[in-house]
Amino acid sequence: MRRVVIVGTTGSGKSVLAEKLARTLALPPVELDALFWMPGWQPALIELFRFRVDTATQAEDWIIVGNYGQVRDLVWGRADTLIWLDFPLPLVMWRLLRRTVRRVFSREDLWDTGNRESLRRSFFSRHSILLWALKTHRRNRARFAADIESGTYGALDIRVFRSPGALRQWLNSLATAQA
Repeated sequence: MRRVVIVGTTGSGKSVLAEKLARTLALPPVELDALFWMPGWQPALIELFRFRVDTATQAEDWIIVGNYGQVRDLVWGRADTLIWLDFPLPLVMWRLLRRTVRRVFSREDLWDTGNRESLRRSFFSRHSILLWALKTHRRNRARFAADIESGTYGALDIRVFRSPGALRQWLNSLATAQA
């Protein structure tokens, strides 16, 4: 397990898992959001985004975090392991709500871009991350299942976790094996 991609609906815990795996496996985590978002919540041009992802995935070892279809060929095609956090929507929404409220009040600078979550953007706009999660949960589930089933991305070691308990158990066994 040297090239890992972690996917799941916004708020499922991809970044937290990447941090834990990075410590356990000594692999550098790469957030696709950090490669995609520019200051002012402007998306990178697709050519720039693909260049950044191509560069990141040329490395020997990595953990890529994110779901961007524009670069799935690069990420999934170069990964050896895919971890899908396929958690129930109520759990994802609860986690996302907690994270969003924390970020709104902490004024956390996301990905060193100067971008911050705000009450207005998070709760009262069509760009709401909560609305995005609601709209994409079912779609992501269908898309990931279809892409995995297709075999297009080669012989990936695929790990699907449908509960935090199952994920914790796997992480504990992985940590024990690494020790």
